[in-house]
Parts: sequence; structure tokens; C-alpha cells
Amino acid sequence: MKVVIHRTHGGPDVLQVADVPLPEPGPHEVLVRVAACGLNHLDVLQRRGPALIPGFTLPHVGGMDIAGTIAAVGPTDDRRAGSATALAEGTRVVVNPAVPCDRCENCAAGADGGCPNAGVIGATRAGGYAEYVVVPAANVHPVPDHVDLVDAAVVPTVWMTAWHALIEIGKVRLGETALIHAAGSGVSTALIQLAKAAGARVITTVGSDAKTEYARALGADIVVNSTTGDVVKTVREVTGGRGVDLVLDHVGPATWNTGIHSLAPRGRLVFLGNTTGNRAEFDLVYAYHFGLQLLGSDPYDRREFATMLDAYWASPFRTPIDSEFPLAEAAAAQERMESRQATGKIVLRP
Repeated sequence: MKVVIHRTHGGPDVLQVADVPLPEPGPHEVLVRVAACGLNHLDVLQRRGPALIPGFTLPHVGGMDIAGTIAAVGPTDDRRAGSATALAEGTRVVVNPAVPCDRCENCAAGADGGCPNAGVIGATRAGGYAEYVVVPAANVHPVPDHVDLVDAAVVPTVWMTAWHALIEIGKVRLGETALIHAAGSGVSTALIQLAKAAGARVITTVGSDAKTEYARALGADIVVNSTTGDVVKTVREVTGGRGVDLVLDHVGPATWNTGIHSLAPRGRLVFLGNTTGNRAEFDLVYAYHFGLQLLGSDPYDRREFATMLDAYWASPFRTPIDSEFPLAEAAAAQERMESRQATGKIVLRP
């Protein structure tokens, strides 16, 4: 089968198409024929190096967000949760990329998001930049007949990341006002729709006027061009000087202080990414004087993924697709992502 692999860190040119043997599923695993694989920023970061996730090794096949059909089922039994006994060949599935060990205390307690031995499909094990991929049976979920597999492939990471940050950590409430940075990104696409569904008023930022209508179409109430406008000033004006109840920030240092100074007293800033770096500085006195809450969005539990999917399938939520590329053009797909011109998800079609 064909895969896109990189044997060293570097620019997009390190991504190479290669022929490798077709893998066989082991116990409690399934072989998935990949129909589509959604790109994520982690793909780019891992290609550039150094690796961010413990357990990452070279050579590497990336791709966290996978949808396809089950091509083969490995040996299984009924004693282990998530066995593949009910999974038939030909079943259309989407893959949860988080792989807990299922042996530690956290996993036994149902808190597998805190598993110290967790892996990630497309990070610590081969991912969906391939024609086929082997994944744990417990990580596949049936895709409803009315959902196209390409549309299913762009759901896992952005929607689970957004769901966990907004619902589990941020605890958004009806009537609140939320500031969501970078409306054109996949995660913010999900955050805006989830926040509106929860009854929140949404202020969002864009990097160009061209993305304004995109953000409004997602449901954003107020859109601010952060390159030409003053985000904090606008937030204060539209909230009567009070500020927002909740900030969702996956950008990092470039937007950190904008978020801090946009918050109302006792407001919550949920941070869930580091696109622009790993360190941010802010005024401690200002933060504690106004009782600001800084909340890191930790890894999600397996139960949350199933809950999120059920809600997504039953809702009018959508995940706009910016562009599709064949597997052989994975380098061009990542270049598109790095350009920051994309509005919506980028997809590989093996």
C-alpha cells in the first residue's frame, strides 16, 4: 500500500510517498481502508520537529483524523471492553485518535484522558496519511448513512478539542459572552457553533476581511479584524465596558494578553493550544485583582468522544472544508495549512 512518510524533520519536501506492506490487525484491532484524512496543525509541527508528544519516532506516517471502511478485523474476545465482535468488514467508521493504555488506574476509573501511557494515532503510531491504517477496535465509531466519509474525517480532533474546552472545562452557560480567537481555524469553526448552540453570544477574530463573512455564516455575532482593529476596545464597547465571560485561546502568546484584557471580572480564559509559541507573559496583579481564572484544557476521556459524536450527528453543525488533495500531494496540503489562508479543514484523499 502507499503511505506518505517522513524520515527526518524539515520542510514539506521531507514528505515522501512510499510503498510499504499492508499491515495486519492484531488482537482487538481493525484494519481501516482510509477514505479521507483531515489535516491538523500537529501534522505540521511533527514534520518540522522536534517531536511534541512523548513516544513519537521517525520514520513517521502522520494523520490523526481518519474515516473509512473496515477492511479486516483482528482476533478478539468478549472479555475486553471495546471488542471488535460487532464490527463487520465494510462498516463505515470514524476513528478516535486518542489511544489510552486500558491498564492504568486512570483508565480503570474511566478517566482515560489522564492516562500516563496514552498514545495518539498519527503521532505515536502510524496514522491516516496512507491507504490503510490499523487502529484499536475500541477507537472506531460507526458513521451514519447520511454522513459522507469526507465530512466524518474532519470531525474528530477539532470538534473534540472544542467540545472539551468549551463544555467540560469552560462550562459555557446560557446568556454568556465568549471571545473566540481565529475564526478561520478548524477548532474555532467548532467553538463558534458550539457556543451559539449553548446560548452564548460570540465575538470572534479574523486575520483578514475576507474571512469576516465566513465567521458570520458560522453564527458569530461580532467579528473583529485583529490586524486592523483593536480587539480589546471592541470587546469593551459591545459589552458595555464589562468584558466577556469566557475566552477560548488556541493561538498562544500572540493573543494571550488580548484575551486577559478582554475578560470581565472573574472571567475564564481557557487555553487549548500553542500555535504561536509555548510561553506567555502577563501582569499577575491585573489577573488576580480581577479574579481571572486561567484554565488549561487537558486531554479528553473516551466517553466524551462518543457523546460528542452523537451530538454532532444529530445536529445541524457543519465543518467547512477548505480544500482536498490526493495522497501524493500531502506536501502541498501542508503548505496550504502553513499559509494560514485556509478557511476550514484541509483533507487528504488516499
